Amino acid sequence: MIIFKGKKKGIIHTRNITLDDIRVIFFPKTFQEKYQYLGCVPWNDESDILKAMEPLVIFMDNKAKPWWCPRWFLRFLHVFGSDSSIIRVRNFKLHNLLQKITKGLLITDYKTKWYWYDLRIHIRGTEQMNWLSDAIEGKFYRDGKKEDLINTLNKISPRPGYKFWSLRDLEEELEKYNEEE
Repeated sequence: MIIFKGKKKGIIHTRNITLDDIRVIFFPKTFQEKYQYLGCVPWNDESDILKAMEPLVIFMDNKAKPWWCPRWFLRFLHVFGSDSSIIRVRNFKLHNLLQKITKGLLITDYKTKWYWYDLRIHIRGTEQMNWLSDAIEGKFYRDGKKEDLINTLNKISPRPGYKFWSLRDLEEELEKYNEEE
């Protein structure tokens, strides 16, 4: 059910605000709905990416949300000021108010680049937030690469205890098997 109809003027289009958008503002069901005002928040509650990025999102929420401002008000500003987008602006006054309250903190993008474990996180935040995102990217990459190498080695030569090996040792073991072939 449409509450507010979107506008179309030239190449600028705003989306319709529905009853579900109002529900998300006041009664969020998922992690993504709860923290959507921070930008691109992982949406799949079962994903490894959400498990990795959850500390960053909660830290950014802690720094972005003032003690006197309820989270539903920030979601309201995000929906009515920015059309639930990090690109579009529906109402400049509400959008600018959200930016002022949250100090401009935003997750602009997250993605995996070459492999499933090559996570890239792009944020607008403080130096601490950038350090945290770099640490998350590094740990996600190391753990994912290690899991990938273990799976490959288990197909070649199953051996218990690969998970206790270092990343360098696993790479050397795989090179040794590749040289033998």
